[in-house]
Amino acid sequence: MATTTAKLDVLTIGYAHDRVASTCTLVRDGDAVIVIDPGMVANRALLLQPLADLGLGAQEVTDIVISHHHPDHTVNIALFPNAKLHDVMATYVDDLWLDHEPGEFAVSPAVRLVATPGHTDQDVSTLVQSDDGLIVLTHLWWGAQGPAQDPFAADVAVLKASREKVLALEPALIVPGHGAPFAPTESTPR
Repeated sequence: MATTTAKLDVLTIGYAHDRVASTCTLVRDGDAVIVIDPGMVANRALLLQPLADLGLGAQEVTDIVISHHHPDHTVNIALFPNAKLHDVMATYVDDLWLDHEPGEFAVSPAVRLVATPGHTDQDVSTLVQSDDGLIVLTHLWWGAQGPAQDPFAADVAVLKASREKVLALEPALIVPGHGAPFAPTESTPR
C-alpha cells in the first residue's frame, strides 16, 4: 500500500525582533487545504497573495492549525471563513467545540497533530509526511539561529523533553515559529 504524502509551501517566513510575525505555511493533502499559524504579518496580502499564486483563495482553505494561542500565531484566522480550526485540545467548527482524545490527532491522512508543550503548556506540533520525509511545524524552536532557550518557556525541562521527542522522529525539516525551515543537525538546540 502506498503511503500518503502531503505538499508543503511556506506562505511567509516569520521573525521576532522589534516587530513580530509567525511563519505561516500551507499544506495540501488530497482534499485538505491546511494553513498553519495564520498570525501577525505586516500586511494580510503577505498571506493571501502566496495562496493566490498557488491558485487558491482563502475560501478554499479547509483547515487551520494553530501551534498555540498567542496572537502572533492566531490574528488572521478569520481570513479563512470555511476552515475548521484545530488546536491541541479540540476542533472548532462554527459553534461546535469538538474535543480531541489525548495524544495524536489526524487532520488528514498525511497530517497529524501531537502535543509538544514547551513554549506554552498548550503547544501542538504539526507532523507532515511529505515526499521528502517528515516535516515538523513547531514553536519548540523560534528559528534555526535561536534563541537556544525559549525566553517565554515556563519550564525548560518540559521544553527540552518536547524537543527531544520531535528530534527522535528524525524529521527531514523543521518549520519553526518565527523563521525559515531548517534541517536539524547535531547542533540543533535540545
